[in-house]
Amino acid sequence: MCVSRFMSGPYAPPRPPVFYDAHMRFPVWLFDFDGTLVDSEALILASFHHATQQVLGETPSDEVLRSGIGLTLEQQAENLAGDRADELFRVYVEHNQAAHATLLRGFDGIDAMLARLGAQGARLGIVTAKIRSTLELGIDTAGLDRSRFEVLVAKEDTTLHKPEPEPLLLALDQLGADPADAVYVGDSPFDLRAAHAAGTTPAAAMWGGIFDRHELLAERPQLVFESPADVLAGEAAA
Repeated sequence: MCVSRFMSGPYAPPRPPVFYDAHMRFPVWLFDFDGTLVDSEALILASFHHATQQVLGETPSDEVLRSGIGLTLEQQAENLAGDRADELFRVYVEHNQAAHATLLRGFDGIDAMLARLGAQGARLGIVTAKIRSTLELGIDTAGLDRSRFEVLVAKEDTTLHKPEPEPLLLALDQLGADPADAVYVGDSPFDLRAAHAAGTTPAAAMWGGIFDRHELLAERPQLVFESPADVLAGEAAA
C-alpha cells in the first residue's frame, strides 16, 4: 500500500507519495457517512435552506452551512437558531428524510472500495454524527450493503460527539479492536480531529468536496485519499 504521511506542523506542502511495505494492512477501517460514503451535500443544503427559511425567515450562506457539516444536527441547529433550535431540528429532519430519494447520491467507486477492503479481511464500520433513523435511511437509499459493516455508531450512541473521540472509541470497543489497528476515513476537520484524539490513523477523504483541501490538510491526516479507488489501490497522494 502506498500512503503519504505528513510532517508535524499545521500544514506541509504537497510532496510525492512515500511508499510503504505493500503487505502493511490495517485490520479495521471506520468511515464517516456524509461526504465519505454518500454524496449528501445537495440534500443537506436543501434541507437547511428549507428549515432556516421556514423557522427563521432567512437562510444563511452555503459557506456558513457547510462549515457545520460533520457536527450533530442538534449542534448545528443551536448554532443557527438558538432558542428555536428544536423547531429547526424537527423541520430539517422532516424535509431531509422526505428528500433522500431525490437528492441523495452515491460516489463512484464506493462499492468497489468496500469490496476490496472486505476481500483483504478488513473489518468495517460506520461512525457518524447522524441520527440513527436518517443513517439507516441513507444506507438503504444509497444501496449500500449493510452486511459489510460490523458496527454502526450513530448520534444516539454516545453522549459526546465528534470531534471528541467517544464515537470512535465505542466502535472500537464493540469490535474488540485497538485504536492503533484502525483507520478512520472522513471528509471533515471534525472527523480528522476525532481520529487523532482516539488514537486511530486519520485518513482524509478528499472526494467529499464539502471542505476546502487546505482545511483538511491542516488537520495533519496521516493518509490522504483522492478518490475511493485510492483506498488499498496502492497509492494515496498528498
